[in-house]
Amino acid sequence: MPSGETVTSASSSFWMKPLGRLMVLSSLCCVISGYAERDRVNDLMSRYPLIDGHNDLALQLRRFHNNRLSQIDLHNISKVSTDINRLQVGHVQAQMFAAYVICGAQDKDAVRLALEQIDVVRRMCTEYQDFVLVTSAQELKNAKMRHKIACLISVEGGHAIDSSLPALRMFYQIGVRSMSLTHTCNTPWAESSSKLHNVYQRQNNGLTNFGKAVVEEMNRLGMIVDLSHSSWDTASAALNHSKAPVIFSHSSSFSICNHERNVPDWLLHDLKKKRGLIMVNLHSQFISCRDEANISRVADHFDHIKKMVGAESIGIGGDYEGAVSFPQGLEDVSKYPDLILELLRRNWTENELADVLRKNFLRVFEEVERVRDQLVVNRPSEVQISVEEVRNPCRLVLRPPNPRGSFESPSSTAQHEPKALLIIATVLLLSSLLMIE
Repeated sequence: MPSGETVTSASSSFWMKPLGRLMVLSSLCCVISGYAERDRVNDLMSRYPLIDGHNDLALQLRRFHNNRLSQIDLHNISKVSTDINRLQVGHVQAQMFAAYVICGAQDKDAVRLALEQIDVVRRMCTEYQDFVLVTSAQELKNAKMRHKIACLISVEGGHAIDSSLPALRMFYQIGVRSMSLTHTCNTPWAESSSKLHNVYQRQNNGLTNFGKAVVEEMNRLGMIVDLSHSSWDTASAALNHSKAPVIFSHSSSFSICNHERNVPDWLLHDLKKKRGLIMVNLHSQFISCRDEANISRVADHFDHIKKMVGAESIGIGGDYEGAVSFPQGLEDVSKYPDLILELLRRNWTENELADVLRKNFLRVFEEVERVRDQLVVNRPSEVQISVEEVRNPCRLVLRPPNPRGSFESPSSTAQHEPKALLIIATVLLLSSLLMIE
């Protein structure tokens, strides 16, 4: 007869075997469930691949390679978070590439620098077969059918047009389809959310008359008005003045992280009325208001914005290459499926996620083009900004040539006025002395 200890041991063994089997089965279920969820994400993103509203790869191409595309292979680039291979893994089918110009170039060579950045985007999107440059909503759709990554060009910072509507029109002619009214500096006609640069300050923080003319001309052209980086007053004024929907190409929720670059709830409601779009920025500083964040915190922004204005007003504008830190698990563009997985786990429907991934942006783009078509009878605007508003001593205002054959600006003429008066006074004095003699 077995001892009591032996009976206890046998009894434990009897119960532990089924328990072990249950634990193994439970683990297998979790693994299977995890695979099923990821399969679901991959299937969803294959049918509705992402349109990403903002990427600064062109900036890093200038920074690390001085725009020399011959030195690199865009399929696999070191020191950055974006390349063709990772875009494909991340199911990114369309990317808005920013032609970014630093604010220090305002009133100097901003137009030239913007043209150079547009050139490098055009080159990479025409020299690589995986890319295709698109300039319309229909071309964007066609790119998906051809299994190409569509490239859209945006200008980041209205200072790049040097307060010139003809310059704005020329940008459109070479493929630019979106422009943010400001970057981290004010322009003479719009206010930035940032106080980093102490330029063009005024009492009214909205849009000047010329700023409204910029919005009107963008509507006429069919160029998307981007309000990321704009002050809340400027964004509100642009929302009220624009005939077409507008976007925040890379901004997040101010209620979740009270950073100046994020959008408050009252402005989200105005955006919804305009049928516009906020494309959530993934920069850690805008997600958690510090340098560290995680996917869950990113999803909190999506949840809050959906609660305020619905999934039909949301997109994604990662801001890769333009920011220095990203949430854990979202370190590069290949990780977008992990964000969609988190939202699925939070009971977002596939229809809602299809809207966020691409359908909302397509709708906005098509409505911008519809407004353009309605304004086709309007002639190009000839509104000009006044010299007093620009206050730029380097801005040349063409006048008839002087005897030396050069042109002078008002500033250069003003510099010569004291000398001219002195010469006239001297001549008059000599004349009077000669008359006395």
